[in-house]
Amino acid sequence: MGSLPPPTPNDTHQIEALDLEDSARRTERTNWLLNAPDSPNLWQQLTGFMKEAMCIHGNKKNSPKSSKTKRSLSLLKGLFPILDWGRDYNVSKFKHDLMAGLTLASLCIPQSISYATLARLEPQYGLYTSVIPPLIYAIMGSSKEIAVGPVAVVSMLLSSMIPKVVDPVTDPIGYRNFVFTVTFFAGTFQAVFGLLRLGFLIDFLSHAAIVGFMAGAAIVIGLQQLKGLLGISANTNKTDVVSVLEAVYKSLNPWHPLNIVLGCSFLILLLVARFIGRRNRKLYWLPAIAPLLSVALATLIVFLTRADEHGVKIVKHIKRGLNPSSIHQLQFKSPHLGQAAKIGLLTAVVALTEAIAVGRSFASIKGYHLDGNKEMLAMGCSNLVGSVTSCYVATGSFSRTAVNFSAGCETVVSNIVMAITVILTLEVFTRLLYYTPTAILASIILSALPGLIDIKEARNIWKVDKLDFLACLGAFLGVLFDSVETGLLVALAISFAKLLLNSIRPAIEALGRLPRTDMFCEMNQYPMATKTPGIMIIRMNSALLCFANANFIRERILTSIHEEEEDIEETAKGKVQVVILDMSNVMNIDTSGIIALEELNRKLVSHSIQLAMASPRWQVINKLKLAKFVDKIGAEWIFFNVAEAVDACIALKLGGPSSC
Repeated sequence: MGSLPPPTPNDTHQIEALDLEDSARRTERTNWLLNAPDSPNLWQQLTGFMKEAMCIHGNKKNSPKSSKTKRSLSLLKGLFPILDWGRDYNVSKFKHDLMAGLTLASLCIPQSISYATLARLEPQYGLYTSVIPPLIYAIMGSSKEIAVGPVAVVSMLLSSMIPKVVDPVTDPIGYRNFVFTVTFFAGTFQAVFGLLRLGFLIDFLSHAAIVGFMAGAAIVIGLQQLKGLLGISANTNKTDVVSVLEAVYKSLNPWHPLNIVLGCSFLILLLVARFIGRRNRKLYWLPAIAPLLSVALATLIVFLTRADEHGVKIVKHIKRGLNPSSIHQLQFKSPHLGQAAKIGLLTAVVALTEAIAVGRSFASIKGYHLDGNKEMLAMGCSNLVGSVTSCYVATGSFSRTAVNFSAGCETVVSNIVMAITVILTLEVFTRLLYYTPTAILASIILSALPGLIDIKEARNIWKVDKLDFLACLGAFLGVLFDSVETGLLVALAISFAKLLLNSIRPAIEALGRLPRTDMFCEMNQYPMATKTPGIMIIRMNSALLCFANANFIRERILTSIHEEEEDIEETAKGKVQVVILDMSNVMNIDTSGIIALEELNRKLVSHSIQLAMASPRWQVINKLKLAKFVDKIGAEWIFFNVAEAVDACIALKLGGPSSC
């Protein structure tokens, strides 16, 4: 084959001109980077955060042309979404909401009575909680499907924590008033979280922790219902499995078999109805009305057979009438006010986590976005008003929301229909519930528990992330064998440990160029990526370069360079002359991080290695300029991206055209 002709003088001039043009463009882009406006200072960040926090719609700026009336209307629509969607409401939507609301009420009424007994309150307080909070949420909430009211997990949470402060057996009135006070604090915390846009706090309870917590709580709740099924009084303020089983065992003598026959019969009926409803979506109404039909049938059986005279325990009196005021029963002067606030905070977080998870699940199916901060505010106001109207902590129920969705609800008007139906029940039908057996209430609670145990999701967590599964298992075992607080604390501790581990021990990855591209990727993930001789490119996979990880990152980089040089000696390749730090993942840096970079630079200079930086972020480059670090390494060694850094380093440090 013939050799290529040597380049002519014109070709040489063209190549030089192109190189000069590329260099000029690189310099221009570097100037863009170095001469960017100063990043927001601390005061600007704080004021910006507060403006965003107080802006209900989340708009950072309001148009200067907008009138005060429009701004006020926008604010009101943000606080009360009903003003927005209510304008388009029509008879067709109301028909769907009416049917959904009535179906929802048929499930809500027996569940509310059951959950009140689980919370160790009188049955009417469960019904009260299904009136006021849903009405407030209907005005302020943004979810179309969520059904608000008492739920099993929150009821169990209250009945496990409050008896340690006030005994419901010896002081039932004090216990009830303390529940209202806890509800007030829970609502206050929820509303404040929403107003200040602190929705990220809820995310500290990870999905894995919630899966484990719910499963553990479901088993504990199920064991607590043994006393209802057996018709015994097993009193214990502890919620761990061992204590509950021990209390049940000690209370077995005497026990009445009619209770367990009645309870198990209807439990089987409820589970069969649930199974049929899941297999055939057209029969969604069957598991919805099954609890109410079971209560009616069981009550009729007890009344006709006088089974209460043969050991079957019954509900007896349920107070008639609407929610009485409880504003004077809030215990703000109690010596246990701190305990009430603590329980309120924990309950608020658990209730919000369940409500937002439920709301977002169904919002994604319908294809609209659910604002978590608005939901917090709506739930908070619902519980604040509920605390002064004889309600305890309400939140979104997954089982009732699923029924509401399946019944074809269009808006939260279904909650209003449900609340009105409960009001009618309180005014007219409470006397008919006198002979309702407690065993049927236990059966209703037990039938709802399988939905809280998600074995499939636990397996998926194990496959995807073992540390996440550890948080799941920690929450599960903590709730099961000690207490609800322990389960949540263990899950939080494991989640925080994982977060800290990733923050203080971030990965340091060597990058290489993908063939026939200007893209530089991690060589461990893309084995086909190639190194550039004489240049080592390192990416820090951490959003922060700070006191917690600065020394670790510096040592890891030096170790990587040392290992690279040893590899070079073995393969007889060129020595490392330039180290390029890809800073694209680093969002911020503190003084400890800057000192670590200065020490790294000094170490590299002592070994005749040049340090270069690519893609530093706004706050990072601003702080590096203020600390004079840019002057120390030279502005010519700061680059817009990794590709430009490599090309420039080849030209400046190594000489000659790129061979990559």
